[in-house]
Amino acid sequence: MGQNSSQGGKMTTPVRVIVIGAGNRGDNYSHYASIHPERVKVVGVADPRKFARTKLQQQHKVVDENIFEDWPSVIEREKFADAVLICTPDRLHKEPAVAFAQKGYHILLEKPMATTAEDCRAIVEACTQSGVILSVGHVLRYDPLIHMIKELIDAGVIGDVMHIQHFEPVGFYHFAHSFVRGNWRNEAESSFSLLAKSCHDIDLIHHWAGARRCLKVSSFGSVSHFRKKHKPTGAGDRCLDCAIEKDCPYSARKIYLDRVKQGHTGWPVSVICQSSDPDIESVTKALKTGPYGRCVYECDNDVCSNQVVNMEFEGGLTAAFSMVAFTEEICNRKTTIYGSKVGVCRGETTTPT
Repeated sequence: MGQNSSQGGKMTTPVRVIVIGAGNRGDNYSHYASIHPERVKVVGVADPRKFARTKLQQQHKVVDENIFEDWPSVIEREKFADAVLICTPDRLHKEPAVAFAQKGYHILLEKPMATTAEDCRAIVEACTQSGVILSVGHVLRYDPLIHMIKELIDAGVIGDVMHIQHFEPVGFYHFAHSFVRGNWRNEAESSFSLLAKSCHDIDLIHHWAGARRCLKVSSFGSVSHFRKKHKPTGAGDRCLDCAIEKDCPYSARKIYLDRVKQGHTGWPVSVICQSSDPDIESVTKALKTGPYGRCVYECDNDVCSNQVVNMEFEGGLTAAFSMVAFTEEICNRKTTIYGSKVGVCRGETTTPT
């Protein structure tokens, strides 16, 4: 990793990283190198999509010889960086993580760590045997408010933690984008929505519980609305060809095309065009031919749109978590923690993850 000087602990050389997966998350993580070039330098990019990898190459001025179409091509080279940012799809975490660990790279692995316990164990074993750092992207732990809640708990301000209530409003168009039309819509292709979307939240509950082990879990949820039987009469198979689209809150025209017309080209618009920056022409084409223009009642989604999880920890601590798709607020998580001193910690934080 980067070397430290004796003056104030400042890095004298930046950490050199390779981005494995140049999608939205790879772009977000690597942006840190643009803000703090003295700390991090992107020296390689791997992605099968030419536009995605070229975009990051230009942003970070990466030499041509360090641009790859896939991660195995990086492994074939002699080690030329300190760490990798693994931002591949959920089901494609284990193999690159194990391979890069064995090659001696430190790893920032996007959440969820993997989609099976077996794959998680294999990743940990490879990193342990190779002596490399493994950090999973549970970034909410570093949110200032989350950090303050943990400090108050550890300081005993509310006594022993007795109950945690935690709520994540996913947001109606966020859920439609990611979990009905998008990459996380189908469990066989990615993972179940609680893992893909709310592993942050389950992680935070364990974080606040401290060393106490979870003893019991109950959970239930359903695909409660985005099903063919709820398709409105007269609705088309695609929003741009739908007679009642104007009255539908999940209209792709409203979610994507109208945003571009207003000059907004960030998320979620930024991820629907595979070969160019979003503009009216490219977004219109994507909605006519791609998955994001489909009617939400005609997709192959099978992941829960709302789910509750109840947990019991050692010492009698209980926790209740709810994930709901049908909210106007997007990821504006709300937390209430009750303690034995009849004290309450409350927190609210927003994140697009």
